[in-house]
Amino acid sequence: MDNSGGPYLNVQALWSKVGIVRMLQLVFGCTTFSLVLHRAGFSAAYGTFCIFVWCFCFAVTALIVVCDLTRLQSCLRNFSWGNFTAAFAMLAALMTLTSSVIYPLYFVTLNCTPDCLTRNHRLAVSICAGLLFLVYAVEVFLTRARPGMPCSYMATAAGLLKVVQAFVACIIFGALATESQYKKYVATQWCVAVYSFCFVVTVVVIALNITGRTVTLRCPFERFVVIYTVVAVLMIQLAVSASQIRRKNGSVASVFQNLRQIRFFNIRRLMGVGVPAMAGVVTYDELQQLTVQLLAAMGGRRFTR
Repeated sequence: MDNSGGPYLNVQALWSKVGIVRMLQLVFGCTTFSLVLHRAGFSAAYGTFCIFVWCFCFAVTALIVVCDLTRLQSCLRNFSWGNFTAAFAMLAALMTLTSSVIYPLYFVTLNCTPDCLTRNHRLAVSICAGLLFLVYAVEVFLTRARPGMPCSYMATAAGLLKVVQAFVACIIFGALATESQYKKYVATQWCVAVYSFCFVVTVVVIALNITGRTVTLRCPFERFVVIYTVVAVLMIQLAVSASQIRRKNGSVASVFQNLRQIRFFNIRRLMGVGVPAMAGVVTYDELQQLTVQLLAAMGGRRFTR
């Protein structure tokens, strides 16, 4: 194979802006988990989560770089490479942001306990983790959809927010799993049912785009997303209201303690579900008209605009 790369190697992929950013991701990712395994150390579920995030992002990024360099993605049938890379960049940015906050919060101290060398390594891990998040955020910025340019759905604001919705849902599930006792009350069971429904549909939407199966739907994909958005907004609004129920006695205090802690994520998820419908998928007038029609069907009477 010649030095120019021949017909199989895509050397230009490494020297493009996105290619350079991905190489930096590999450097910072490898440095971060190497420092942790060498001296900084980790423990408990928080540390395990952080090391998993850094290793997972490094492995997938390395796979993407190899596929771009060798053009192996062209061999993948019924697979949207652009949707996959855009979705992973957003997911990696969210995961690395979370780990860059969790690790210094639980493992970094300013005093030399147990020794200064370990503290210095943990400070270096925190810095590299922050830089790793920045380079993933830069990739999201570089690959985002721009007006007048062809792009994949996951690179649009609606597609990126789908990833945010799924990630926030996972955080909510984690909060509910921590002694929330949600099974004892109907209100909390409704919240969990709403989160589960929205999470499953969001993952299905992402999977349909990545696998290129959106054309298999009997209805247009854009309309399917709009209908799901309206239903999800209504359901999550009810979940937000349920999570704001004040305790009436001491017996329900432990149940709603975790719900109060995740109320912020409820509101953010409500915004994340509603915004995609108005971010290029459908116009505001169309969304308003569809909402009126849906409410009319649910209420059993005619509504006028």
